[in-house]
Amino acid sequence: MFTCYLCEKEPCYVRYFCEKCRRIKHHLNLSGDRVYEVLESVLCRSEDKQNNKIQMEINEEIENKKYHLKNTKKHP
Repeated sequence: MFTCYLCEKEPCYVRYFCEKCRRIKHHLNLSGDRVYEVLESVLCRSEDKQNNKIQMEINEEIENKKYHLKNTKKHP
Protein backbone atom coordinates (compact mmCIF):
# COMPACT_ATOMS: atom_id res chain seq x y z
CA MET A 1 0.00 0.00 0.00
CA PHE A 2 1.24 3.47 -0.91
CA THR A 3 0.33 6.89 0.44
CA CYS A 4 -0.63 9.98 -1.53
CA TYR A 5 2.39 11.79 -2.98
CA LEU A 6 1.00 15.19 -2.00
CA CYS A 7 -0.55 14.89 1.48
CA GLU A 8 1.41 11.74 2.41
CA LYS A 9 -1.51 10.59 4.59
CA GLU A 10 -4.25 9.00 2.52
CA PRO A 11 -3.78 5.52 1.08
CA CYS A 12 -3.55 5.23 -2.71
CA TYR A 13 -3.76 1.89 -4.41
CA VAL A 14 -3.76 2.76 -8.09
CA ARG A 15 -2.92 6.47 -8.43
CA TYR A 16 -0.33 8.87 -7.07
CA PHE A 17 -2.86 11.21 -5.41
CA CYS A 18 -5.83 10.65 -3.09
CA GLU A 19 -9.22 12.09 -4.09
CA LYS A 20 -8.73 15.37 -2.17
CA CYS A 21 -5.30 15.95 -3.65
CA ARG A 22 -6.55 15.07 -7.13
CA ARG A 23 -9.02 17.96 -6.76
CA ILE A 24 -6.14 20.27 -5.87
CA LYS A 25 -4.19 19.05 -8.89
CA HIS A 26 -7.27 19.62 -11.07
CA HIS A 27 -7.54 23.22 -9.81
CA LEU A 28 -3.86 23.74 -10.55
CA ASN A 29 -4.37 22.46 -14.08
CA LEU A 30 -7.36 24.75 -14.61
CA SER A 31 -6.14 27.92 -12.92
CA GLY A 32 -2.36 27.64 -12.99
CA ASP A 33 -0.46 30.17 -10.91
CA ARG A 34 -3.70 31.78 -9.73
CA VAL A 35 -4.04 28.89 -7.24
CA TYR A 36 -0.67 29.77 -5.69
CA GLU A 37 -1.56 33.45 -5.51
CA VAL A 38 -4.86 32.71 -3.75
CA LEU A 39 -3.24 30.28 -1.31
CA GLU A 40 -0.55 32.79 -0.39
CA SER A 41 -2.86 35.78 -0.12
CA VAL A 42 -5.61 33.96 1.81
CA LEU A 43 -4.06 31.29 4.00
CA CYS A 44 -1.15 33.36 5.33
CA ARG A 45 -3.54 35.39 7.51
CA SER A 46 -5.52 35.08 10.74
CA GLU A 47 -8.90 33.35 10.45
CA ASP A 48 -10.86 36.65 10.47
CA LYS A 49 -8.59 38.13 7.84
CA GLN A 50 -8.87 34.90 5.84
CA ASN A 51 -12.65 35.21 5.75
CA ASN A 52 -12.43 38.84 4.66
CA LYS A 53 -9.89 38.00 1.96
CA ILE A 54 -12.00 35.10 0.71
CA GLN A 55 -14.99 37.42 0.35
CA MET A 56 -12.83 40.00 -1.46
CA GLU A 57 -11.51 37.33 -3.84
CA ILE A 58 -15.03 36.08 -4.55
CA ASN A 59 -16.26 39.62 -5.24
CA GLU A 60 -13.30 40.26 -7.54
CA GLU A 61 -13.98 37.06 -9.49
CA ILE A 62 -17.65 38.00 -9.84
CA GLU A 63 -16.77 41.47 -11.12
CA ASN A 64 -14.27 40.01 -13.61
CA LYS A 65 -16.86 37.57 -14.94
CA LYS A 66 -19.49 40.33 -15.24
CA TYR A 67 -16.99 42.50 -17.12
CA HIS A 68 -16.10 39.69 -19.54
CA LEU A 69 -19.76 38.81 -20.10
CA LYS A 70 -20.61 42.44 -20.78
CA ASN A 71 -17.75 42.79 -23.29
CA THR A 72 -18.60 39.52 -25.00
CA LYS A 73 -22.19 40.64 -25.60
CA LYS A 74 -21.04 43.94 -27.14
CA HIS A 75 -18.65 42.23 -29.59
CA PRO A 76 -20.34 39.16 -31.11
